[in-house]
Amino acid sequence: MPVLVDSYMGIFMPADISSRITRFLAGEVDFPYIKRQETIAAFYIFGKDHGVHGDAEIKEAKDLARRTVEQAAKDIRMYAVTPNRLNPAFTRENYTKRSLQIIVDCAGMDQAEINKRVAGDPAILSDCFAQHIAHYRQDYYFEIFGPFRDEQLPRSLQGRLAARMLLLGFNVKSSRSLAFASSLEPFFRWMSSKVG
Repeated sequence: MPVLVDSYMGIFMPADISSRITRFLAGEVDFPYIKRQETIAAFYIFGKDHGVHGDAEIKEAKDLARRTVEQAAKDIRMYAVTPNRLNPAFTRENYTKRSLQIIVDCAGMDQAEINKRVAGDPAILSDCFAQHIAHYRQDYYFEIFGPFRDEQLPRSLQGRLAARMLLLGFNVKSSRSLAFASSLEPFFRWMSSKVG
């Protein structure tokens, strides 16, 4: 299975990002809905269901990671030079357009499931990541890991992350700017809370 098809993206910090996006779409909060001092952290898992095996798949995952970082940098620059795109009404309209596409694709699903899909949509989350970094004019960095071996992972995450590759992105200049021993620490902690 191609690595591109077997990939997944999300935001794990702030932990309540889905709720914030839902409340923003409902008009209950305005942009920016992430505060300047908060850490924004995105993750991309390559080989989510089948793992990344062999040199060809590792190369494919690294290439996909490189293109992901390039796209994020391009989006951040675009938002930074066109501040009108960070206008709450404009942002809400773009999220709403994407939501409508998801609603059409999810015909027959109940509203709770649709809301979950909208709040976890990679296009909306990627925009969220880029928009907040551009809005606050913050530094950012990405770091790639893996494929993980069992001994590199907490026991509870071995089944979910062994043989996978992981790209993490943060709204700080480097891992030394984080309040954690490593970039992986907050992700592992968040992921463990999801399996526990």
